[in-house]
Amino acid sequence: MTAVASEIPTLIAEVGIVPVVVLDDAGRARDLAVALREGGVGCAEFTLRTPAGLAAIAAAAAVDGFLAGAGTVLTVAQADAAVDAGARFAVTPGYDPAVADRLRAGGVTVVPGVATPTEVQRALGDGFHDVKVFPASHLGGAGYLDALHGPFPDMRFIPSGGVAPDNLGDYLRRSWVLAASGSWMVPRDAIARGDFDTIAAAAAECARIRDAARAAR
Repeated sequence: MTAVASEIPTLIAEVGIVPVVVLDDAGRARDLAVALREGGVGCAEFTLRTPAGLAAIAAAAAVDGFLAGAGTVLTVAQADAAVDAGARFAVTPGYDPAVADRLRAGGVTVVPGVATPTEVQRALGDGFHDVKVFPASHLGGAGYLDALHGPFPDMRFIPSGGVAPDNLGDYLRRSWVLAASGSWMVPRDAIARGDFDTIAAAAAECARIRDAARAAR
């Protein structure tokens, strides 16, 4: 998916769901990206938790109509590697300005992780208007996002951690939720055995919930 950096948040918002992918075999990345796209979820963050993460980003980035990002970016060295792999966006579990700055310098859209109002305010002061709230369910779920929205009305949130089909719609009904993030639609064992039909079906169910939630706004 070809887009300038300024367009990436809009594309993420259109998709509304950011699958969190942990891959053990980068050779599965292309088929996984196609399955997600065909199910109506045309993006994913490929975490750097395994050695296959960077190669998976590169493979998925080559799939037409798919937005490939890097997840669990923890260090400046990983930021450089994610840029080199072709990540169009990057998600971090916490907020490290040095990591965020390096990614932005490489033309990558950054969604830094936050958990507290102090972190949200710091990210806002550094020019971010989209942040990941992690771990969302442990912090209070959708009600916690409502509380953050009050003092930060111009900030958009990506809840991650504990997001599941039974609460996905509740998150996405809120206009200040950019997207919701989770891994249930990309189970590691299904990827390993090449069961991409199951993944496409799970993505389609996510897309159905997304569309219903938007209609209810």
